[in-house]
Amino acid sequence: MNRIIILITLFVVSIYGYDFKLNDKDIEKINNSPKKSFIVNRLKIYEKLKTDVKDYDLIRKLSHVNTFINKILPKHDIKAGIAMDYWATPKEFLIEGHGDCEDYAIAKYFTLLELGIPKEKLYLAVVKVKTQRDNHMVLLYVEDKNKSPLVLDNLSFRVIPFTKRPTLIPKFAFNEIDSYLFTAEKFTKRVKINWGKTNKWEELLEKVYTLNE
Repeated sequence: MNRIIILITLFVVSIYGYDFKLNDKDIEKINNSPKKSFIVNRLKIYEKLKTDVKDYDLIRKLSHVNTFINKILPKHDIKAGIAMDYWATPKEFLIEGHGDCEDYAIAKYFTLLELGIPKEKLYLAVVKVKTQRDNHMVLLYVEDKNKSPLVLDNLSFRVIPFTKRPTLIPKFAFNEIDSYLFTAEKFTKRVKINWGKTNKWEELLEKVYTLNE
């Protein structure tokens, strides 16, 4: 029964969008942090960014969000030599001030939702980078599934079509609505993703929408 309630709540909130709000737990964590002044300043700049770009045209809005998030420090999910692969919520990412590629992509996704970009046009995408062994995650803006999507990547400050990023090899893309296989030129086939033992995307959505983490 609790599971049904959680899923219904998540579905309802998903329809109406996303709103970045700090809860009491967040405020306590910030106040107790030795880096409090840095966190507060980062959050102030983040809120100002959203106000400033709200009425920008699409490309300027995407570019400013991409640039701001990219300036947050990178960090690999490695502890004692074991890859943890933790997906942080936007609040966790902005408070911590560092994260992995998926944390950058997730923060951009929810920030753009808050700025009024329809969620059906935003896809998190798993790709391979030709010079790297591990998978990489980027955010895609998809105006037309039969055309090359725009790429927001923490490895680049340029928001350009996927066809102009030859070092990226597409694997699959997903959002809260559906998931696809895709090429550099277009989306090709709707698929169901096998997340294995843990569906990190579902867990993240529950933390964001239901638990307000």
